Amino acid sequence: MAVGYVAGKSLLGRLLFNPVVMLGAGIAVGYYGYKYRKEIVAAVARASDMGKDMVLNAKENLADLVEENREAEEGKGKE
Repeated sequence: MAVGYVAGKSLLGRLLFNPVVMLGAGIAVGYYGYKYRKEIVAAVARASDMGKDMVLNAKENLADLVEENREAEEGKGKE
């Protein structure tokens, strides 16, 4: 039996899922989430705007490709 293992669970695994440790982690996450809430909201809004811009650019590029393909097909039909 390996050192540090008791009944199939490591000491670190048992410590991480200890209710007191989980409570402390929740308090820490809540504290920093509240402290930096404005920065978090600004970052999420910025990421959302970037995503919208990316989708609009993709739609525009796709429309350009479709138009070029349509023009190429019309050019072949005339020959």
